[in-house]
Amino acid sequence: MKLSKSLLLTFFYICFFSFRIFAQNFDDVKRYKVNFAIAARTNEKLIAVRSFTSNNQKYLLLVNPETLDTKVDLSSNYTTSGLQFQNVLAIFKNTAYVKSIEAAAAKDLQLQNAGIDHAIPNEKGITLTIDLCPSHRALDRIIFQSVFDEFKKIEQPAPLAVSVSGIWMLKHQDDLNWLKSLVEKKELDITWVNHTYNHEVNKLPLAENFLLAPGTNLDIEVLETEKLMLKNGLTPSVFFRFPGLVSDQAIVEKIEAYGLIPVGSDAWLAKGQQPNAGSIVLIHGNGNEEIGVKDFIQLLKTKQADVKSKQWLLFDLRQGLEKEFE
Repeated sequence: MKLSKSLLLTFFYICFFSFRIFAQNFDDVKRYKVNFAIAARTNEKLIAVRSFTSNNQKYLLLVNPETLDTKVDLSSNYTTSGLQFQNVLAIFKNTAYVKSIEAAAAKDLQLQNAGIDHAIPNEKGITLTIDLCPSHRALDRIIFQSVFDEFKKIEQPAPLAVSVSGIWMLKHQDDLNWLKSLVEKKELDITWVNHTYNHEVNKLPLAENFLLAPGTNLDIEVLETEKLMLKNGLTPSVFFRFPGLVSDQAIVEKIEAYGLIPVGSDAWLAKGQQPNAGSIVLIHGNGNEEIGVKDFIQLLKTKQADVKSKQWLLFDLRQGLEKEFE
């Protein structure tokens, strides 16, 4: 009898944990669409930005307008009231979410680097963003391992943002699973940033390149990336990074109408830009930017003493903007 109880318990735990792992991956996302609403329950008041169905259940992608955290939850757990995007901007105008959108919009005339590019000006440290554009090369795992090794005694999990493209996810499943394992082991805390699906690059001038290329379908570039994130067990954040950091006023407005906050950078290391206090640092971890990776490893070495004395830290992009606009 004891043996059978033991076997039953083992079977239960296997099923339970298998369900939890499976439940994080939405393999059959349907009717995925932009859908703004106030979602309320008990003392919680969130903004729904997407709705979809999976296994005949309706889900919402929800944003906490104060902390910028996102989560996926069953629609049935909330009382919802639909909104237009302009209503979101008006009702939540005093929150970090809307203030961040407005701050990004203030720089929308720039052809390059529109959006938030400096997160926490009064703090000692940086916000690290790593872009994963489509690439045939393997992930530069040394970046992530170096961050963990350097900060494990000071900040664990160490926060960073990864801008992921759809094509990269499709071609680098092993690397993506490795990144997820670092999160599961609480070695890193990754904010997953939408970096478009195709990340098209052509030989035309910047004004006709990347997302500004003729014939670009933004629903595919934005929403299909989010669907692929969900399929891979990633929770999409409210952040968006333009490929090549290239945009114009019209495209910035369209991206923000998806409820997304464009994020630029004031320290693209491979271009020789040096980080200052509060900088949003950009490096590419897709195997195509050897200079940027070397510069970042060197930066970590020069800051070792400051890291140990907590005078140079990594800051979470969400918390940085929450603090900036509190």
